[in-house]
Amino acid sequence: MSVLRPAAVLLALAFLLLAAPLLAAGARADTIHVGVTVSATGPAASLGLPEQKTVTLLPTEIAGQKLEYTVLDDGGDSTRGVANMRKLIDDGQADVVIGSSVTPVSMALIDVAAEKKVPLLTMAAAARLVAPMDAQRHWVFKLPQNDSLMADAILDHMANHGVKTVAFIGFNDAYGDGWLRETERAAAAKGVQLGSVERYARTDTSVTGQVLKVIAGKPDAVLIAGSGTPAALPQKALKERGYKGPVYQTHGAANNDFLRVGGHDVEGTILPVGPIVVAAQLPDSNPIKQVALTYVHRYEAANGAGSVSSFGAHAWDAGLLLQAAIPAALAVGKPGTAAFRAALRDSLEGLHNVTLCHGITSMTPDDHNGFDQRARVMITIQNGVWKLLP
Repeated sequence: MSVLRPAAVLLALAFLLLAAPLLAAGARADTIHVGVTVSATGPAASLGLPEQKTVTLLPTEIAGQKLEYTVLDDGGDSTRGVANMRKLIDDGQADVVIGSSVTPVSMALIDVAAEKKVPLLTMAAAARLVAPMDAQRHWVFKLPQNDSLMADAILDHMANHGVKTVAFIGFNDAYGDGWLRETERAAAAKGVQLGSVERYARTDTSVTGQVLKVIAGKPDAVLIAGSGTPAALPQKALKERGYKGPVYQTHGAANNDFLRVGGHDVEGTILPVGPIVVAAQLPDSNPIKQVALTYVHRYEAANGAGSVSSFGAHAWDAGLLLQAAIPAALAVGKPGTAAFRAALRDSLEGLHNVTLCHGITSMTPDDHNGFDQRARVMITIQNGVWKLLP
């Protein structure tokens, strides 16, 4: 047996100390770190929980590179969301961040994405998250359909069904702001008069005052601009107060928790949604159908029959975008480097005709959502389930 002399031992230790950072860098270069911040608790939990559960189904390897996901809960709070994103990037070395679930939090993340030069895939709906394009939004890509696309669908349906006046009840935050702006625009284009405009907080437990004002205006229809279970509150109040006209919701209401909380009071609701919500009802010729059904089957196999949500599908679509964009980015730089992150951003922006659960996207430097009319269908609630409208 040979015995190392003290000098040799010191030399060996020095080599190991010098090699450790290189070994760590080599291990790091084989792993793409994906940070995720969702609203898994709080008033938007019905959005964030299915997104959180979907992350466990996302690919763990793309183009020969391992992917690791770190998921944090922001509770729908912007301050927590910003802290989460900084932690994911600074401590977790995230190459890309997915989140958040709601517009107010996602709006706060835009500046962090630009500062850190890390791509952000937001699962919130407001069009102004990605438009107008500027230096900050340069790093942001959006999974849900723009509220402008969905507002056009709603007002088209209203105009085609004789609605002349519509009242608006929406969240008193960035989500409601965006929907009010788009409703005003689309209503004017379709010759529909916008009457009463009322707002409420996601955490409110009563909207009686707002509903009484809406009913007093005798609108032909009411549009509720909310998301998740809080979107049911105004509709239940309208029903209790005897309102008989049609009620429209935004795609933010399209989950089973809304059906559960709304019960009989939301029967007949009309809303635009991504094709995923009624995937089984789509014609076989629709190219989105099989992609959407794949997610439905995977999610329900893990979480139970009937558990799938359109919001979880946004997280699944984030995974599909990464599968399409990562190979080109790897040709430019290694994970964990500024070159890789910039190349990933560029690759996402260059994606064309990528089929997702919610539509077919073609990104451009000015459009970081990329959806067209194929990303929406009109549905109603019939006997407690979603029903595709002609």
